[in-house]
Amino acid sequence: MIGMKPLFLSSKKPCLIGVVHLPALPTAPNYKGKLEPIRQSMRRDLLALKKGGAHAVIMENFGDTPFPLHSSSPATIACLTSLASEARDLFPAPLGINLLRNDGVGAIAIAHAVGADFIRVNVLVGARVADQGILSGIAESLLRFRKTIGAERIHIFADVDVKHSAPLAPGYTVEDEARDAWGRGGADALILSGAGTGHGTDPDHVRRAHSAAPQAPLLIGSGTTLDSFSEFLPEATGFIVGTALKRNGKIDSERVARFVRAFAKSGR
Repeated sequence: MIGMKPLFLSSKKPCLIGVVHLPALPTAPNYKGKLEPIRQSMRRDLLALKKGGAHAVIMENFGDTPFPLHSSSPATIACLTSLASEARDLFPAPLGINLLRNDGVGAIAIAHAVGADFIRVNVLVGARVADQGILSGIAESLLRFRKTIGAERIHIFADVDVKHSAPLAPGYTVEDEARDAWGRGGADALILSGAGTGHGTDPDHVRRAHSAAPQAPLLIGSGTTLDSFSEFLPEATGFIVGTALKRNGKIDSERVARFVRAFAKSGR
């Protein structure tokens, strides 16, 4: 299934993937000691995305900073699996998992257990320098694990020039990473982001990635607003949006609905 386009990204209209930013989970430094407030936060944001008409949703352990360099703790994986299982029942739309910082194997395991549809991997190929240290590509171990557990139906969305990091080799360009992630790393879609969470994505990077991997679905991974999303069309297949959907730190269903309506009026 390497390089197979996810069906929900096949529409002629852009797709809105809403982000559920989970509070700190067990073992994270900022964990508050109780699971129920985390579950309530997840339900509230998820139901707002559903009410607003989001086309898909991705859950991530956003509150777990500082993130581990490699594998997540068993407690994190167990908690996120439980939350994702409930999310699957509450909102029967395409569901994704992002296990920060770069635990794609753990994310695949969670997705397979709960029936999720895709995962996000920050560094699938190459190497990046981040606050965690050096993040190395995990394509080989991830694809082998996905094959071993029979989870080939789960799509891999891979970041290109991922936020909160810099390339280890300065000569490794956006084109190189897009081409390698799509053609050699087994990605099913590519994600382009800005420098950090909520920061705008460079339209030139999107065009360069598209030129290097023209068959790959492209997603905008940060900084999308109602005023800016048209800059990325027709190349962008969809938009992963979290910050712009929030009011006072919570997902607002009317903001979600505005994005959905705007996307419906546009065309790729």
